[in-house]
Amino acid sequence: MTVAHQPRPGDIADTCELCVIGAGIAGINALFAASRYLDSGQRVVLIDRRPRVGGMWVDTYPFVRLHQPHRLFTAGNIAWELDRPASYLATKDEVLTHLRHCADVIERRMPVDERFGCSVESVTESGDGVDVRYVGADGRLHHLRAARVIKALGYDISPNDPLPLSSSRVRSVSPDSCDVREIASDDAPVWIVGSGKTAMDTVHALVADGPGREVNLVAGSGTYFIRRDGTFPIGARRWWHSPLPNSVLASVAHRFDGTNEAVVARWYRDRHGTGPLPTARNFMLGILSDAENTTISAGLGEVRMDHLVDVVDRNGATEVVFRSGARAPVARDSWIVNCSGYMLRSEHPYEPYVSETGSVVSVQLRSAVLPLPAYMGYYLSHLLHAGLVRETPLYAIDFEELRRRGAKPLFAFTGMTLAMYNLGLLAEALPARVLRTAAFDYDRWYPRHRQMLGLLRLAAATRRDRDHFRRTLDTVGRRFDIRVGPRIDG
Repeated sequence: MTVAHQPRPGDIADTCELCVIGAGIAGINALFAASRYLDSGQRVVLIDRRPRVGGMWVDTYPFVRLHQPHRLFTAGNIAWELDRPASYLATKDEVLTHLRHCADVIERRMPVDERFGCSVESVTESGDGVDVRYVGADGRLHHLRAARVIKALGYDISPNDPLPLSSSRVRSVSPDSCDVREIASDDAPVWIVGSGKTAMDTVHALVADGPGREVNLVAGSGTYFIRRDGTFPIGARRWWHSPLPNSVLASVAHRFDGTNEAVVARWYRDRHGTGPLPTARNFMLGILSDAENTTISAGLGEVRMDHLVDVVDRNGATEVVFRSGARAPVARDSWIVNCSGYMLRSEHPYEPYVSETGSVVSVQLRSAVLPLPAYMGYYLSHLLHAGLVRETPLYAIDFEELRRRGAKPLFAFTGMTLAMYNLGLLAEALPARVLRTAAFDYDRWYPRHRQMLGLLRLAAATRRDRDHFRRTLDTVGRRFDIRVGPRIDG
């Protein structure tokens, strides 16, 4: 917890037109959008707790790669400088280099005062502006008076710590606490805890580098994934056959009614999903290829569809204790790797996505208007600077509370429905050029003629099914007693 600082002589106060808090993909997209409205004479300040641009990519495990083709991960329409095939999945360092490049491109249009290593204490509206109080890298309290503020928290992902375990005979680590590829020379068994994309990346890294290594999985309820080969095909299927991602999005939202997630999950997984766990229940929008799935499935040893509670030493033996009450022996010196989920792990106070005065926009999951941070940062910043953020009746949903209510199996389908509903409203509120410069849209993987046809079909679907989308979101809200609706203040 940050200790409140009292103002002291020498504390710094200054002013700006816009303050963006957060330098990850959401914050950089917010800056990109702002650069379309502000000029070089209007001061912009970027604040982040990390030492550089990059958000979660600064902290995440070293062998992480992008889920999607690299050109679809960007700010606005800023092109990559990386000389790689279009389908290439960028590494951590390559992503960080590109995000720095995005910030540099934006700063050539609109100078940005970057302030890293800062801890924001408060954001308070008063009079005709917003007061931001933060402790800078110098340890001093700073006061910033901004006309507008964008709080680009996004998913607020932080590194995983090793699990605290009772046993002294096993080694507990996480992909963020050590590079698990370095344990490949050690032939002790590995137990991966989790089944999301981090777990899949970790299993893949271990079995690809050390074939025959014993790698076991404690998978909880299990996770399945978007099949990359179908969503981002190469060759002729890219030109003619594979359905565009936005058309799949529309199909999911058309089928989902807020209560039938099991039916929609079976349909989705049969046609568009993949994963090594046939009974997996959860879908968090991660992406996995056929080749990755084959390598992971072939390399896995024991798979437990259960949740790890502890590892204990008892009567000279060491056992894994599961939530179900079951136990399993584990060899001495085994590695226990914490790959449990990064998303929706922390608790945050509720706040609406736009403040009462319309001067503060908040990009986070307590009142999300789109399921992906890049989209939220980009579109909410456009609405803010166009003066439309309060009058556009976007639906918001409290995904953090939805997760706490045990609704993980319908998280993705609810997000897809929310996206369909709000993208229709955004397309009506904003100029067409705003949608055209959103190069992170997955449909951009496909040829221009398919993109244009897909855009027309998407517009038709958002108009045709708008009432259905709204009823579905309302149903989810009533079913789980969570906040759902246009700009909920409390």
